[in-house]
Amino acid sequence: MRVVMFGYQTWGHRTLRALLGSGHDVILAVTHPKSEHAYEKIWDDSVAELAAEHDVPVLLRNRPDDAGLLQTLKDAAPDIIVANNWRTWLPPEIFDLPPHGTLNVHDSLLPAYAGFSPLIWALINGEKEVGVTAHRMNAELDAGDILLQRAVPVQEGDTATDLFHRTVDLIEPIVRESLDLIASGQARWVPQDRAEASFFHKRSVDDGRIDWNWPAEDLERLVRAQSDPYPRAFTHHRGERIEILSAAVSQARYGGTPGRIFIREGDGVAIVSGSDARKGQRRGLVVRRLRTPDGVEHAATDYFRSMGGYLGS
Repeated sequence: MRVVMFGYQTWGHRTLRALLGSGHDVILAVTHPKSEHAYEKIWDDSVAELAAEHDVPVLLRNRPDDAGLLQTLKDAAPDIIVANNWRTWLPPEIFDLPPHGTLNVHDSLLPAYAGFSPLIWALINGEKEVGVTAHRMNAELDAGDILLQRAVPVQEGDTATDLFHRTVDLIEPIVRESLDLIASGQARWVPQDRAEASFFHKRSVDDGRIDWNWPAEDLERLVRAQSDPYPRAFTHHRGERIEILSAAVSQARYGGTPGRIFIREGDGVAIVSGSDARKGQRRGLVVRRLRTPDGVEHAATDYFRSMGGYLGS
């Protein structure tokens, strides 16, 4: 089949790599210019550079309605478009242009976690597994019929970085198997249950701000979800922004006001958390390691020389 690829960052790079080794004819790659967005400067393997290395023509576009794109696609006459991590909605005149439409590869187990940053949101929410879905694009966000899904378990202590590496390795086999099924006429498309759908927005740095009204269990997962190289979870102490690098749920229950720097526990310092912490039935978040604005990492027991005071805005 003649294939046009739409994609960006490492997800798009892995997809193009799969296509180049699939036996199908990659006739064009469409990708975004480099971005200064905090979440688009990481996992930024270049689709354009990989395409150029294999003599695949490249178009750099920010939006699908940029000048000349539609006509270029019509002239290319693809049998299928394969998309992964294209950052804007594609109109039907593009996604329905090829005879086989557009196969979109999304890093969640649809219909849950449509949209952006699904691994981070899934980890924050305590999901037991994450994965990758290959589905046919339609006019709704990540809502088309599913061809293939592959899942991996979320293990104790996993970070978003761990889950990225585990799921990105699923892209190449799922792309190649999907194209083989489509080309052979054996594809079986399963409609999504829209009642089970959930949609998430693109994360920004401010989404890592710690809300001490959250339960400690959720905050501990937030810290793991905001792992390097992602922007770290952060709070403020005495007017200074500090990043929380390592934390755990406390053994004891602590009552009082959320954000209170309470007591040493084990190798960290327990912070009161939970909207109903006043009842004394909630566990706190034990902060173990943190980083100050000068880039220096500290053990929490060294940084908090005395108890009392609050973390927050």
